[in-house]
Amino acid sequence: MSVVHRLTAGWLVDHLSFINKCGYEICDSFAHPAGVTCNSSVTSTEDCHSTSTFAPTLSSSDSPTYGLGDAIETEGKPAKLRYVFREEFFDISKPHIAAAPEEQLCQGCPEVSLTEIKADSNREEYQEGGKSDTGDSVATARKKRKRKCVFNQGELDALEYHSKVRKLIWEGTLHLVQEGLKSGFLHHTTAKLNCRKNNVPQHIVCGLAELCEMAKQFPAVNESDHQAVHVLEDETFHPEQDLLSCVMKNSSNCAKIIVLMGQKYLVPPRSSFLLSDISCLQPLLNYKKKYDVIVIDPPWENKSVKRSNRYSHLSSWQIKQIPVPALAAPNCLVVTWVTNRQKHLRFVKDELYPHWSVKPLAEWHWVKITRAGEFVLPLDSLHKKPYEVLVLGRVQGDVKEALRKSEGVLPIPEHQLIVSIPCSLHSHKPPLAVLAEFIKPDVECLELFARNLQPGWTSWGNEVLKFQHIDYFTLLQNEN
Repeated sequence: MSVVHRLTAGWLVDHLSFINKCGYEICDSFAHPAGVTCNSSVTSTEDCHSTSTFAPTLSSSDSPTYGLGDAIETEGKPAKLRYVFREEFFDISKPHIAAAPEEQLCQGCPEVSLTEIKADSNREEYQEGGKSDTGDSVATARKKRKRKCVFNQGELDALEYHSKVRKLIWEGTLHLVQEGLKSGFLHHTTAKLNCRKNNVPQHIVCGLAELCEMAKQFPAVNESDHQAVHVLEDETFHPEQDLLSCVMKNSSNCAKIIVLMGQKYLVPPRSSFLLSDISCLQPLLNYKKKYDVIVIDPPWENKSVKRSNRYSHLSSWQIKQIPVPALAAPNCLVVTWVTNRQKHLRFVKDELYPHWSVKPLAEWHWVKITRAGEFVLPLDSLHKKPYEVLVLGRVQGDVKEALRKSEGVLPIPEHQLIVSIPCSLHSHKPPLAVLAEFIKPDVECLELFARNLQPGWTSWGNEVLKFQHIDYFTLLQNEN
């Protein structure tokens, strides 16, 4: 991740810059005219190009634009096609819900007790009740709201946790934001991008999870004569069954384009991935790698997910079945994203990590801010918070091996903040390259339940290519 500022409290990071430094450059490419039909599952850009569903949007009006079907050649030499992630998906210029003036980040952190937070929440509910125009009297509406505002145990636990971390989050974020404003990375007044983010075509949601479900109907693969990993090459052809039954690896220093169900996805250099659901993890185990860092973003079960049906979720029991011990190297650093439900946080620390022989070490927070440096949601909002939790731990085992691997490596701090402008695409988490301070170089890294790829990482999930779709990127320029 591109670190803008590093302070004692944590990091101010530029998620967009990190993506664009991943090396989405197609090397030695001759683009064919648009409309060329291609049935291959793995291609380079010379194999297949079609017109993008929407025209590229560039950060500079002076930059040249190219359609994906345009041939780009300079003085008879093959051109390099460079893609960048669409800037408008990080155009978070104002909070989703504005905080009251006295609750804004720049005003400093007021001392608020748990009792006061509860009282404020009650006042919010009364105000909402007073606005009722359903025919009930204001008094009746208030009574209804009052009954609804009785806190259940989960909400009480969340409030208690929030009261313990709010000052650390507020003050740490304020210091990082102040540095960002001084350097110009953040701006109090931000010009709105000329964006078309509300014009994202529906075909981008192209059913990767459904494809993984369909793959269960494919004929069984003979493990003895089936390769565990396939290296992506130019001008090679692979049916969908191969893509869903082994780890795919781009070992080159250039990006590749993979075609799946007629959709194109960018694969960054030096990255590997397995597209499957939790019932088809064997190819990852057959890969026979042990990982020094494992990042996990489980699809936690909650009411919102059930109502929206946005993605499938796993029960706590199913999450415990993930074979982390079989994938982890000695002293492996395990990092798990957790929602703000205390039930899940307790489960990770008290059940999941002990089950995997992982010792919890720290809780960090990812804090989401706008381009102007404000929380995207009021920090003391009852229902949604502008932060998410990461639980860090290390696999316990061979003491000598653990000591050897920890030599010259900084210990994990108990609390750190990762502050960034979030992507507007749902559940596009920031990459955790800030962990580099606490691990040795050139370690093996794995992300489970991933929705995007990173150079130097192996990624697994039933939507592992989701944010690699080529229409999330802009063809920026040609380079010799």
